[in-house]
Amino acid sequence: MADHQEDEDLKLALKMSMQYNPPEPKRSKPIEEETGSGSQSGGESPEAKSRRLQRELMAAAAEKRMVLFPTSPSPVNKARVLPIRVVGDKDDEVVVKSVESDLGKELSVEESDQLFSMVFGNEVSKSVLAQWTNQGIRFSPDPETTIGLVQHEGGPCGVLAALQAFVLKYLLYFPGDRVASPSMGVWTLSKDRHVVSDSFSSVTEEAKTRALVRSMCEILFMCGNNNRAVIASFTNFEDSSTNQKDEAMAGGLPIESASDLQKILRFETFTTQSSALNKLEGTITAFQSRMGALLFLISALLSRGLDSVQADRDDPNLPLVTAPFGHASQEIVNLLLCGEAVPNVFDGRMDLGGGMFLKGISKNVDVGFLTLLESLNFCKVGQNLKCPKWPIWVIGSESHYTVLFALDPSVQEENVLELRESEIRRAFDARDESGGGGFISVEAFHQVVQETNIRLPTEKLNDICATGFIVWSELWQVILELDRNLGGIKDSTGMMGKKVFDIYHFNGIAKSDINGGGQAMAVEGGMVPVQRPRLTKLNVAVPPKWTPEEYMSCALPPSSSEKDSEVNQPKPVQHAPLVDCIRTRWSRAACSWSGDPPSIV
Repeated sequence: MADHQEDEDLKLALKMSMQYNPPEPKRSKPIEEETGSGSQSGGESPEAKSRRLQRELMAAAAEKRMVLFPTSPSPVNKARVLPIRVVGDKDDEVVVKSVESDLGKELSVEESDQLFSMVFGNEVSKSVLAQWTNQGIRFSPDPETTIGLVQHEGGPCGVLAALQAFVLKYLLYFPGDRVASPSMGVWTLSKDRHVVSDSFSSVTEEAKTRALVRSMCEILFMCGNNNRAVIASFTNFEDSSTNQKDEAMAGGLPIESASDLQKILRFETFTTQSSALNKLEGTITAFQSRMGALLFLISALLSRGLDSVQADRDDPNLPLVTAPFGHASQEIVNLLLCGEAVPNVFDGRMDLGGGMFLKGISKNVDVGFLTLLESLNFCKVGQNLKCPKWPIWVIGSESHYTVLFALDPSVQEENVLELRESEIRRAFDARDESGGGGFISVEAFHQVVQETNIRLPTEKLNDICATGFIVWSELWQVILELDRNLGGIKDSTGMMGKKVFDIYHFNGIAKSDINGGGQAMAVEGGMVPVQRPRLTKLNVAVPPKWTPEEYMSCALPPSSSEKDSEVNQPKPVQHAPLVDCIRTRWSRAACSWSGDPPSIV
């Protein structure tokens, strides 16, 4: 009976709160002194009495709920509501106060302004905001792409692709408990794998969630110099076994300005991996909600520190989300791959003189990056990103980010001649001050020759230095024709083995694959292509021959005619823009696949 009465009291309070009664203005005198003779007996108007009853009912209901549900520790931090009674006159007022000590710190007005401006700039369209506030971090429901994070709109693909690369690292190479040094720099490779072949549907939901949480934790600690991780969360977040509650919550909390960000975000700082993992596990559905990608980006920025992020950048006045289409900038991708929001992809930093530098990637990374823009000569990806610890790369195009990965780490192994090429190229790039143009001065060239022990004949040396600068393509042609015993590449035996391996490309954006035999579903009025992420398996063959003639013959498909061999450039078995990206890593690669060509847009 008591429970029934409590429910009725709460219903009545809620019903009264729904009625439209304009708030009573604040008064310096008690109501009874102002109402005078016109008031009812007892000095309380019907409106004031109704408001007092409403407050008393809500306070009583809140107090009873506090008794029934005590504030015991919970795996998920929740805001607690405590009623406080203020006694001053007969119209006692009950103030409901939210205690947020367990929920985390609130962004200051200055921090929220700086954060919002850093991410979106001073002017951002609602369409861009919609892209970034409607993308959760969720795995694909399609069995063929079940280990992939699905993307529904453009924009946050840079965040999803970088996180996807780390998820694949854990699923492919660290399915069990990880072993790491305090600096997270030493890893032990597990012999057991979740994915022992290309049967990706065998990975369990538990394994995928565990890989996702560990990936998020590693990235955030990497952004925090392996000393801390900052995890952002929503106010009044409650865990749930489904995402429905989170969807409803996120849908009612749009971010259109810095003040909105300041109202709904809280953050906590963790200095141990175990505590951060516990927090991420307890609030994983918040990151799966439709604001999850943005929430993770904010966590990474706060882990790095807003001032440090700005110091990383060459132009801190530009927003991290690029206008007008809302794409993730290279700074966002680099932050999540290496822990620093630098804007360039070359190794180290480039001295422009006068104390000015362009900042690139300062260290080798666990998962790497390749881009179509390098094949178009717009940039040069350094060896740190090109040759990561694990054969997983984020692939960049003009407007989208996808992921390339291999199941076997041996695809990264280089033969003796490839190691020699990498050695010379690294020495050349270290002195390339052209911004990725691929040429160095004569003085720098002499340093490269001395450092890499290249013994060019005097005549050849004078020829290559005649123009006053040395272009990489011309130097590489000379190295190809120079015998190995003189520091070159030419191998007259031709006995080096041909490298052949499989590699996979994942595009998480849910687009149609109906071209070339894809599926479609019947709806009223016609057929609609099935929208789903795409996974493509490619066979890659890297010829071992190094002289120009042998390079040409090995790059051509076996069925090529004599006439085809007369062209100046090798013809791959099949071609797509992704092949151009792959060739920035394996320059002589020929690729083939079944079905539709892989898409990087």
